[in-house]
Formats: sequence, C-alpha cells, structure tokens
Amino acid sequence: MSSGLAAHRDAKKLVRSPSGLRMVPEHRAFGSPFGLEEPQWVPDKECSRCMQCEAKFDFITRKHHCRRCGRCFCDRCCSRKVPLRRMCFVDPVRQCASCALVSLSEAEFYDKQLKVLLSGATFLVTFGNSENPETMVCRLSNNQRCLILDGRSRHEIEVAHISAVRVLTEGPAPGGGSARAAGMCLQYMVPGSEGVAQLKLMAGEDSNASKRPAAAWLAAMHKVPCPGGGPGRVAHTPGRHPGLAQRVCSVLLTSHHPQATKLLYESRDQ
Repeated sequence: MSSGLAAHRDAKKLVRSPSGLRMVPEHRAFGSPFGLEEPQWVPDKECSRCMQCEAKFDFITRKHHCRRCGRCFCDRCCSRKVPLRRMCFVDPVRQCASCALVSLSEAEFYDKQLKVLLSGATFLVTFGNSENPETMVCRLSNNQRCLILDGRSRHEIEVAHISAVRVLTEGPAPGGGSARAAGMCLQYMVPGSEGVAQLKLMAGEDSNASKRPAAAWLAAMHKVPCPGGGPGRVAHTPGRHPGLAQRVCSVLLTSHHPQATKLLYESRDQ
C-alpha cells in the first residue's frame, strides 16, 4: 500500500456534535468497525421522570441525556463524565452509571490491548487446508479495519468479514490451572466469493525466541469490542462489552473443545 493511500485512510477531522467534540475519520468508509454512532436522544417532551430512579423533573431537578444510550436521567443518575472512545469523543462525556461502566471497560481496551494488537506478533499461519505454515507477523491495521499478515506474502482480512473464531489451547500451565491459548482459527468471508475461507494462527517465536508477544496478542484479541454494534444503547449491560471472540462463542460451544470454551468465558469475565 502506498504511503499516500495509507495517509488517506488514516485522515481524521474534528467535528462538533450536540454531545461534544469528536475526532472522526475524514472518510466514513475508513472508520473503525468498532465505532458506535451517536444515539438519538429521548425527546424531552416524552420524559417527565428520570429513567433510572423515576425522580420527577422540575426547575430544580434538571434533565440530562446519557451520551452513550441517549436516555434521560436526573443529575444524580447521570453525573459521571468518562471517556467514550468508540464514539471518538475528544473529552470525557456525561453518561449514566450503567453506560459509564461499559465505557470504562472499553477504555482499558483502547489504552492497553489495542496497542498490543497494533504492534503485532509472530505466528505460524496456515491458510485453508495447506500443510505448510508460514511465519508471519500479524497485526491490526491503524484504522482497526483489517488484520494484516506479513511474511513471504501479504494478506489483509477485514475484521467485519470475520464470521467465527475458535481458540486453540495447550496445557495445562506448569503447576496446574487452566489451559493456555496457543492460537486461534478464523473463518472469514472473501469479497466477491460466496465461500468461507479459514486460517489458523499458532503462536510463534519472535527474534528473542519468545512466544510471550504472541500470547499477549491472543489475549488482547479477546478484548476486542464487537464490530458495528449500532447506537450506544446496545451495550447497556453493566461491566460488559462483548468481544469479537465472545460474539461467536456458539462456535466454541459446538466444537468439542471444553477447555477453549472455558478460556473464552474466563477472558470475558476478567
């Protein structure tokens, strides 16, 4: 990819919305698949009481809209201002208690796990039914839209096209405990084709003969928010933000890999 095209994809602009300043992609087509659209606010005329504690609004008890779910609350139930990275807000914005917990959990992903995914790690990659794995560096693209695999060849897989994820484990760990993630299988749609392709990633050793970066990359994948997701109200469950792997956990439940299933749900609950 030319540097000019890469810059075009990563270009951003500052916009003002009723909720605050947002730094959004200059071209909507290149936006992150993890982004959320701003929700429509519940109209003031339709809300005479707080939608949490049912306090009646009056001259003293004022209305406030949660910037994530769009619902209407009193100041006591919607007083926290926390980062809302999935909507690209520059500054922390007002959110209800439930949404604030979800946004804080997602902020941890953007502050920690995302850096790991962008840096990449070394894997042994097998495409389809091939018996010859290729050593490749797998990383998330800067705009978070694609998994990029670089080795003797180069491949880009759009995150939104990934339809299933299966965790591959080994272990148990020394001293007992749960099995360790050693890799994952991905199924994804190929543009222009009706078929589904598959690849397998197995943790490889980096230049220091260590598999730790690959293990950290696999762990970070479990924290990826659901692509798309619609308006912010869809994530209105305290302390939860479903990840890419979690949204296809049904694949694990029918895959006869109980350790993989256990690992997946442990990751979700951390």
